[in-house]
Amino acid sequence: MNISEKILAKASGKTVVHPGEIVDANVDCIMVHDLTGPLAIEAFKRIGVSQVWNNKEVVIILDHQIPAESVKMAELHKMLRKFAKEQAIRLYDVGEGGICHQVMPEKGYVSPGKLIVGADSHTCTYGAFGAFATGIGSTEAAAVFATGKLWMKVPETIRFNVEGKFPKYVTPKDLVLSIIGKVGVDGAIYKSVEFTGQTMRDMSIAGRMTVCNMAVEMGAKNGVVEPDEATRKFLTGRVANKFSIEEWRSDAEAKYEKTIEVNIAELEPQVACPSSVDNVKPISEVGEVEVNQAFVGSCTNGRIEDLQVAAQIMKGKKVKSGVRCLVIPASQEVYAQALKEGLVEVFTEAGALMCGATCGPCLGGHIGLLASGETCISTSNRNFIGRMGSPEASVYLASPAVVAASALTGKLTDPRKLEV
Repeated sequence: MNISEKILAKASGKTVVHPGEIVDANVDCIMVHDLTGPLAIEAFKRIGVSQVWNNKEVVIILDHQIPAESVKMAELHKMLRKFAKEQAIRLYDVGEGGICHQVMPEKGYVSPGKLIVGADSHTCTYGAFGAFATGIGSTEAAAVFATGKLWMKVPETIRFNVEGKFPKYVTPKDLVLSIIGKVGVDGAIYKSVEFTGQTMRDMSIAGRMTVCNMAVEMGAKNGVVEPDEATRKFLTGRVANKFSIEEWRSDAEAKYEKTIEVNIAELEPQVACPSSVDNVKPISEVGEVEVNQAFVGSCTNGRIEDLQVAAQIMKGKKVKSGVRCLVIPASQEVYAQALKEGLVEVFTEAGALMCGATCGPCLGGHIGLLASGETCISTSNRNFIGRMGSPEASVYLASPAVVAASALTGKLTDPRKLEV
């Protein structure tokens, strides 16, 4: 079996599972946030069960609209806090955590071999640690609250074997955008996508999180990378229980629907143009695009190495007049590290606005919305119509390097050209 099949077999108490098989799986951990949590709680109460199945494995994280920007949102936050207190569930409140998909691994809820579900489509991020992680709906979350179980179909698996070394200012974001551009937004519907190869083995945990985060943008059920010593190093001191990295590897004779070979040696910065994530072009083919806003952050690219590369490009320079540049770390932990490294000072002196750890403009929150006719270059994961404010605005997706360079010039810019 491959790693995804092994995890689903363990979760369902089976020795072997096969693609297409329906399994009744025991969930290891579930997460909801401030947009999906209230609906899950309402559905849970209608089920009529008084206690969640395991209050240690239910996590609530406030991240999408924090601090509350309206009385309605404040009431929903209050509801979540009340439920968490009644059920003795860990809730990460404003200032305690940050974006859910960064907080979950930071706080030790993610480890190899776990089956993790979350009421958010980008829960697939945790596959970077050798877990099977997938997004579910709020009513499904209520069922997991009550039973700790969820049925699912064992997916076919597509393997992306990635080789080569990244050229300068070409990043894991460019890799995954390139893949999505080739296979399309429907190229892996209900598939597991497994990322293998020397490039993935050499890649940082932050990079693997970026790649797995966007697996859902090609329709995948989950994205996964085999755990290794980098996984162990990140999780040591965070995870309470012992975990194995050796156990959660795909067998040499594991079967895949197909294997797609990817070589990044000649890859250039990629841009997903409006208004679909698979409308991807090399930056050299996009043409001149003026930008009104530049956003570095989100669960895709708000980690410390993302801020480091943006700061490297922006240090000693100024954001172009007329451009709003937002830098939002993915968690309080990332924010604290950025402070220690002097990155906050770099961004502030450049004229960027450094915000607290929140999802920010990514899902039309209360920070950084766009007006009609405006354009944003963003490190987030979706550029759908209306995703970041006005349905008449445009969103381009790119790496932190491209976003930082574009903030300085006021137009879509290849960061490699700034050094010429």
